[in-house]
Amino acid sequence: MPALPQAFIDTLTGLPGYDAAAFLAVHQSPERITSVRLQPQKVQDVASVFPQLETTRVPWASGGYYLSTRPSFTFDPQFHAGAYYVQEASSMFLEEALRQTISAAAPLKALDLCAAPGGKSTLIQAALPAGSFLVSNEVIRPRAALLADNLSRWGTTDVVVTNNDPRDFSRLEGFFDLMVVDAPCSGSGLFRRDPEAVNEWSYDNVMLCSQRQQRILADALPSLKPGGVLIYSTCSYAREEDEQLLDWLMDHEQLVSLPLQLQPEWNIVATESPVHRAFGYRFYPDKVKGEGFFIACFRKAGEAVPPKKGKQKFTELPKKDAERVLPWLKPGADVRMMLHEGEVLLLSPAVAEDMPLLQQLYIRKAGVKAGQLTGKELIPDHQLALSTVISQDLPGVELTLEDALHYLRREDLRLGEPLKGWALMRFRGMNLGWAKILPNRVNNYYPKEMRILKSGMPET
Repeated sequence: MPALPQAFIDTLTGLPGYDAAAFLAVHQSPERITSVRLQPQKVQDVASVFPQLETTRVPWASGGYYLSTRPSFTFDPQFHAGAYYVQEASSMFLEEALRQTISAAAPLKALDLCAAPGGKSTLIQAALPAGSFLVSNEVIRPRAALLADNLSRWGTTDVVVTNNDPRDFSRLEGFFDLMVVDAPCSGSGLFRRDPEAVNEWSYDNVMLCSQRQQRILADALPSLKPGGVLIYSTCSYAREEDEQLLDWLMDHEQLVSLPLQLQPEWNIVATESPVHRAFGYRFYPDKVKGEGFFIACFRKAGEAVPPKKGKQKFTELPKKDAERVLPWLKPGADVRMMLHEGEVLLLSPAVAEDMPLLQQLYIRKAGVKAGQLTGKELIPDHQLALSTVISQDLPGVELTLEDALHYLRREDLRLGEPLKGWALMRFRGMNLGWAKILPNRVNNYYPKEMRILKSGMPET
């Protein structure tokens, strides 16, 4: 990687836990860390997904694992099936922060404000108490599309993807119990993973990011209810984006800083903001098996605001139509079926209940799209294939690795199967998507926008 700029190194002097020699050495080392987090509703055993690799646990994440080498995720059908999410290990500490700051006794309404590409959203969804739901937001439209695709792979009915500016959330005053802001930052904590970012670093950009972070927080915090939890994080080492930002928060918002309990063997560095002594936590790649990261937690003070009601724009699916969809779902699946613009949506009860209010936002994806009902059949959607509520008894075809990659590239398939009609394409028992088997051909319904563009096979 390029040499670290001296101007950047100078800004690190005096930071809590900073060891100049060790920090520079780890950035000159060719070693790179690869970690993943399992989708617990689809996979429980990491060895079933990576039988050829050595794996070790990420100590602060229940489904997080380090991989001994980096496989080709593009050529792994299980990745496309949503079996796991490739996520940087330090950022998985969010799970531990949630465990220590939120109550598991009651369902929560959560917001991941700066969510793309989706790593923290998938983590939050898996960590929330039963009956909760998550609004996963991204302001930049192309990144919101990527976020929606990744959450479709994750497959749950309790997530709504929105494409809004943070100021739009002020319409939902006091609505959320939990707000996670992994703020856009100058990115110095990811220099090892993204060497190109080294050349883009400047102190002016650090200050620009700090101002942007302040605006984002000021715009969105009215939607966090009193008593709710704010978790703020960056992948920057800069004081201006970390400790000094915590002081800015406590100057301008009614917040109480929350300490976290750390295990000594984690080697996470506890820090405090210079004025208000707000608690923060720094991750250095020479101390932890991960990249640079910063996180802090707060509780909002003040009086609770009565919840607002909204008018439902989605309509409940008529009973006779709902009965046509039920055979596609797991027995007893706890979902509400809604109809929107001709599409059947499967929403968790919590999402369905608050959809009238959430409709004030620009919704990119709500729950799981089951498909379109015609006079004859349900034309199933790709989201249904990857969902955690789909029936296990639907017709399916187990593919070889070669055929699975043909399918994921949206190429022609020759299956030689006696099945007819809609069938799930599977790899190692995991659903990849739909095909329609006709007497003389197989129609591949894998989404064009999600197909693999690379040719070839994975290295063995």
